[in-house]
Amino acid sequence: MRLVSFLDKGASLDPAAPCLVTDDTTMSYAAVQATSYAVAAALVGSGVAPGQSVAILSANDPLGFSTVFGISRAGGVWCPINPRNEAAENAELLALFDCVVVIHQQSFAPMVAAIRDSLPEVHTWVCFDGEVPESLTWDEFLRRGGEVETVDRPAVDDVAMIVGTGGTTGRPKGVVLTGANLEAMTAITLMGYPFEGVPTYLALAPLTHAAGVLCFPILCRGGSIVIMRAPDVGGFITNLEKHRVTHTFLPPTLIYMVLGHESLDGADLSSLQCFWYGAAPMSVDRLREALTRIGPVMAQLFGQTEAPMMVSLLPPREHFTPDGQIAESRLASAGRPAPLVTVAIMDDDGTLLPAGERGEIVVRGSLVMRGYHRNPEATAEASRHGWHHTGDIGYLDDDNYLFIVDRAKDMIITGGFNVYSTEVEQALMAHPGIRDCAVVGLPDEKWGERVVAVVQAQPDAEPEPAAIIAFVKERIGSVKTPKDVWVWEDLPRSKVGKVLKSEIKTTLLA
Repeated sequence: MRLVSFLDKGASLDPAAPCLVTDDTTMSYAAVQATSYAVAAALVGSGVAPGQSVAILSANDPLGFSTVFGISRAGGVWCPINPRNEAAENAELLALFDCVVVIHQQSFAPMVAAIRDSLPEVHTWVCFDGEVPESLTWDEFLRRGGEVETVDRPAVDDVAMIVGTGGTTGRPKGVVLTGANLEAMTAITLMGYPFEGVPTYLALAPLTHAAGVLCFPILCRGGSIVIMRAPDVGGFITNLEKHRVTHTFLPPTLIYMVLGHESLDGADLSSLQCFWYGAAPMSVDRLREALTRIGPVMAQLFGQTEAPMMVSLLPPREHFTPDGQIAESRLASAGRPAPLVTVAIMDDDGTLLPAGERGEIVVRGSLVMRGYHRNPEATAEASRHGWHHTGDIGYLDDDNYLFIVDRAKDMIITGGFNVYSTEVEQALMAHPGIRDCAVVGLPDEKWGERVVAVVQAQPDAEPEPAAIIAFVKERIGSVKTPKDVWVWEDLPRSKVGKVLKSEIKTTLLA
C-alpha cells in the first residue's frame, strides 16, 4: 500500500467524516483527499519525478500533515524533518535524503533562511501558511498544478518514506521504509490492539515520529485524528474527554507528567480503548499507577525506526491475569513478538540463544526496513547473519515475553559484573521522590567502571543522594547500586525526548 492508500480507504467508508481535527479546524476525508490531489499536481508541475524526495518541516498541523498524502499520490518519497532539530542537523538530513522540495511552516522561516543556500538540490521551497522570502506561497505552489492532469502515480520500488535516525551516537542515517513495511505495521496494530467502532486518535507527540505512523491504522478504519498543535499536558487530558478519544500515544516521560497533573483524576476517560506507550522504558511503578488512574487501557509497543513500532506488543489485556489482577511479572516486559514478526536473541558469533539467556535482540519480517539510504556498509552491518540487529540487549522468557535490559552501548561492566542500566533505573523510579533518571558508567581505577545515577526530582521533593543509594541497594544489591547519585533540575534530552546519556557522561567527566 502507498501512504495515500490509507487515506483513500478511510474516504471510501465515509468521505464526509472528520479526518483531521484541531480546536479551530476540521478537515473531512474528502477535503484531505482534495488537498492530496492538488499537492500531487503541484509537485508534478514543479518538476518532481516519481521516487524523488520531498520534505515537510512543520509542527503538528492538519494542512502540513495532509501534504504527506499529496507526496505519496505524486509517487514521491515523504521525508519528515523534526522541527526541533538545529538548523545544521536539518540541512544535513535534507542533503542526505536528496530532497528536491521542502514544504514548511512560516514559523520556521529563520531556519529556512539559514539553510537554503547550503542546499542547491532543493529547487522549490513552499510555505503553506504565510509568506516567507524566496518561498512560494501555498496558492502560488498550487497554481503550478493548474495545467497538470489528475495525478495518481505509484511509488518507485515501493519506497514510501525516508526517516532520520536520532543521531545521538554518531551521524544520522536515513532509514528507507516501504509501503510493505507500513502495511505490516498497520496490520499488526489492527490485529494486536483493541479497535471497537470508529476510532478517534489524539496526537500530541510529533507527527514526524511515532504519532504520525500510528495515524495509518486509524485512517483505514475511517477514524478521526485530533491534532494538538503544541505540547500541553493539561490540554491533552481535556482533549481526551472532549473528543471521546479511543486511542493515543505518549512516551513515558510525558505519561509521568500526565500522572502528575491535577486534572487527571477528575477527567472522564471512559472512551479510551488503547493508550500506547513506548520509545523508552517505562517505570513499572508508574505503569502500575497508570493502570489504576488512567485505566486498564495501557498498551506497550516496542520497535525502532528500522522496524517501525511493532516488533513486540503488550496489549491492555496482557497487563492483567485472567482473574483481573495486575500481571506484575509482565510489566517490565515489552510484551510478546508481534504477529508477522520473528524475534530472537543472538550472541556475538551469530548463534541464537535459548529462553532466559541474554544477547542482542534480532528481528526478521516484512516490518524491517529496506536499508539505510545510500549507506550499504551500515545496511550490511545491521543485517548480518540474515537478521536485523536492533542494538538492544534482552532475553525471551519461557512464555515468550521479551525483556529489554539495555542498549548494548549502555551496559556497564563494574568489577567484572555486567550491570544493565535499565534495571538500576527501574529501582530508582520506584522512589517516590524521583520523577525521572538516567544511569551511566564512568571510568574507575578500582572497578573499571562505576555505576552513577543522575535523577530529576518530583515537584516539591528533595531526595537526598545517600537515602536514594540506600533505597536502591535494598532492592537490587550493592553491585548494581550507584556509587554516586546527582540530583539535577532536568535531564538532557534529544529532540524526540530521549535522555542523552552521552551528554550526561560528558558533563560528569568535565
